Amino acid sequence: MLWIGVHLPALSLEAFLASLPEAGGPIALVQRQRLVAVNDAARQGGVRPGQSRATALALMTTLRLGEADAARDAAALQAVAHVLLAFTPAVSLAGTDTALAEVQASLRCFGGRAGLLARVRAALAPLGHRVQLACAPTARAAHWLARWRDDAGAAAGLPGVPVTLIDAAQPHLDALQTLGLDTAADLRRQPRDGLARRFGTALLAELDAAWGRRADPREPLQLPERFDGRLELFARVEAAEGLLAGAGVLLARLLAWAGARHGRIGGFVLTLHPESRRRIGAAAPMRLELMLAEPMADLAHLLVLLRERIQRVPLAAPVIELGLCCDHLVAGEAPNAELFPSAASAREGWQRLLERLEARLGAARLQRLEPVADHRPERATRCVPALSRPAPRPAAGAPARSSVRAHPGEPALAPRLGRPVWLLVPPRPLREQAGSPLKEGEVLHLVSGPERIETGWWDDDLVARDYFIAQDRDGALLWVYRYRHAPAPGEAGWYLHGLFG
Repeated sequence: MLWIGVHLPALSLEAFLASLPEAGGPIALVQRQRLVAVNDAARQGGVRPGQSRATALALMTTLRLGEADAARDAAALQAVAHVLLAFTPAVSLAGTDTALAEVQASLRCFGGRAGLLARVRAALAPLGHRVQLACAPTARAAHWLARWRDDAGAAAGLPGVPVTLIDAAQPHLDALQTLGLDTAADLRRQPRDGLARRFGTALLAELDAAWGRRADPREPLQLPERFDGRLELFARVEAAEGLLAGAGVLLARLLAWAGARHGRIGGFVLTLHPESRRRIGAAAPMRLELMLAEPMADLAHLLVLLRERIQRVPLAAPVIELGLCCDHLVAGEAPNAELFPSAASAREGWQRLLERLEARLGAARLQRLEPVADHRPERATRCVPALSRPAPRPAAGAPARSSVRAHPGEPALAPRLGRPVWLLVPPRPLREQAGSPLKEGEVLHLVSGPERIETGWWDDDLVARDYFIAQDRDGALLWVYRYRHAPAPGEAGWYLHGLFG
């Protein structure tokens, strides 16, 4: 077996920084009035973990303090585990800052150990954590080695693991230091009976699990069916632009979950929770829904779409929390990269343009025509949002919507040309001469028709028309019609309804 340990040495601080619109300057986390984590800027000012809150503020008055949050850390660690689930189903959590994955069966799929580790590092990079990776034949050894140092070829370094990283040794660190037992190898060299008698059997059990002499079963992580992530913002955000940093963190976690399910994102909903949500009469949470023309797993493109959408959203109240949920997951791996551009890649570029336009302008301002099962030309199409799912097409054997009868000796152009895309609304009345339509004083030559359309009795919009394809003196093809009944006084006998391109 081969286990990979992924340790996040600065998980708490990095998870907190994700909640800040601007993460510059000295920052520290506090738990029970004691500092538990500090960033480099705070460390340069003499602030250290373990100091009291008052001491740290006395040393650096500009220090920004945040409260440590176990739930926030757990959400960040879960995203790391989701990344590992894309490589193997045998993923488990170890403590509050380490994830373990058994990958022996996955080595051939990812080019061996080196290739797999490179893929894991690349997949973890969007989450923004500093990681330490280590490999070992057992889960316990991988856990120790990952916490000790970033060493991918780690099995040989197991004897040198400090005793400070062994869980069962924590209550006995002072005694072990007095006896000069500083590493795991020092403990293994001691008589087992004496070691168990003095420090308990738990220490021996942990050593045996690390060296594979004792079973160490791990409960595999279960992947949720639906992504529902939340991020509480440390600072009140009053401008939409300040939400992008936190939303980017949630999107990276969303893609980690989608990768674990071997799927792509078809759409998601970002919820903005206002500061006054607990007050009576407060502003309701704002939901921003983004639907994609093509499912994808491209973080950069999703961030672009979200930026376009957020920038045009006025905030009714300062936002203190973000929520991101996804029910639109499309199963299947993302398409492979292409050496040369193809029709598929060109279509992808067009779809991405549509997505950006919809995010910037809104769904109501970006529409497309969709066919409707209605014989009347003015009702045969309707406008729908451009990125909505197209309506199902009629079956291949469905009858035609209207009949076409050509005059004897005339070419049957109607079946070949179909209907014109450009319709005039309303139809333009035409003068006539001896029963033939005129356009700009010239008689139009009827080259095909009639196509009789008589329908609409069910909605009180009955039409009874005979359509013809006509040709003017310049050779342009027109779509004209006349009513079956005789025109009323003052009513034109012929109408121009469409132009063929």
